[in-house]
Amino acid sequence: MSDEIKKFGTLSRRGFLKASVAGAAVTAAPTILINKAHAYINEPKGGTVTLGFNVPQTGAYADEGADELRAYKLAVKHLNGEGDGGMLNTMTNKALTGNGVLGKKVAYVTGDTQTKSDAARASAKRMIEKDGAIMITGGSSSGVAVAVQSLCHEVGVIFMAGLTHSNDTTGKDKRKYGFRHFFNTEMSGAALAPVLEKEFGNDRVAYHLTADYTWGWSQEGSIKKYTEALGWKTKAAVRTPLGAGDFSQYITPVLNSGADVLVLNHYGKDMVNSLTQAVQFGLRDKMVNGKQFQIVVPLFSRLMAQGAGENIKGIYGSTNWNWSLTDEGSRAFVKSFGAEYGFPPSQAAHTCYVQTLLYANACQMAGTFNPCGVIEALEGFEFDGMGNGPTEYRADDHQCFKDVLVVRGNENPSSQFDLLKVVQVTPRAQVEYPASMLGGELGECRA
Repeated sequence: MSDEIKKFGTLSRRGFLKASVAGAAVTAAPTILINKAHAYINEPKGGTVTLGFNVPQTGAYADEGADELRAYKLAVKHLNGEGDGGMLNTMTNKALTGNGVLGKKVAYVTGDTQTKSDAARASAKRMIEKDGAIMITGGSSSGVAVAVQSLCHEVGVIFMAGLTHSNDTTGKDKRKYGFRHFFNTEMSGAALAPVLEKEFGNDRVAYHLTADYTWGWSQEGSIKKYTEALGWKTKAAVRTPLGAGDFSQYITPVLNSGADVLVLNHYGKDMVNSLTQAVQFGLRDKMVNGKQFQIVVPLFSRLMAQGAGENIKGIYGSTNWNWSLTDEGSRAFVKSFGAEYGFPPSQAAHTCYVQTLLYANACQMAGTFNPCGVIEALEGFEFDGMGNGPTEYRADDHQCFKDVLVVRGNENPSSQFDLLKVVQVTPRAQVEYPASMLGGELGECRA
């Protein structure tokens, strides 16, 4: 095990993102009252309850999928009373006791979304119909999340979204049976724009390269909304296919466009490839409009930073969570994950681990696996000790609201994992918005 991993459990506090109730006594939440006589799909009859982990094991987001699956397996161990307990030791407003859920051990099945909506729906359908999964979770694509969330709503199964960042997931495409812990593009724009103004000024010309699906469109729209409000101009916004690999044909026009900022609305291997090629084309060395050319990656992750290597140094973006945080919940998770796998977890791993614990806790609170009881327990649920400070699952749209991190590619990393430096913790109040702003209707629970 590396020296970095050995030090995970003893990271010193840095004074930011502290859990407001860290160390306080934890009391079990009240049981939710619901008519438990109603039948629902895949009601557990034996000694186990089965969860469906639907992750991209192939495709452009496979690296995130692999880390998600690691986190899910670790969450199952902790729920079943194995290992060191991880965030079960730091979570507040907790009903779980670390010996399963409602007297049953947690089992799981897996599927491959292939980072494709149709494949993801088929995989989720198989896990529900053939494997008896009572909850589906996972995915690293908003297109996948929207598709699977819709399926789960149709059949009456809870969907705890994995890594999905498009506004649509808890906006126009939100569903009663779907919940998202991850932040969205609206929050990224609100958190990132003030930092971009401070660092680069308000007289900039941006050129967007955008993944051509719901997340890319949403990310592009949010960054344009907030940067144009600062005074930035948008020169062009060009859509690129998911998994393109070679982005040279899209980067070449940027060189003589008159833009002095390139915004890469890409994720996973697409971001690694487009950023690497943009640097190879010399964009970061150019002076345009009397200013040093800049590149911005609105949604960052350690896995992407690792793939892009030296090219990420000094580049700004936002992230849902980072392993370097020193609150008790983050330290507990990083220690558990590092001991299990030998390296720190990604933000994808973090959000999937937390989603699994939140679902299990809601079942325990409700005293039932009936999805209507679970939904009632999650709506408006407030918790802490899970790595993002005080957090609320807003009842109106099933979106978690919490602090958002602005990060920069580390110029002087202390280890192979120390790639993103947290430069600002944007308070929850700065990124909140009315649920009605993004549209959509949750619908009703039918059980």
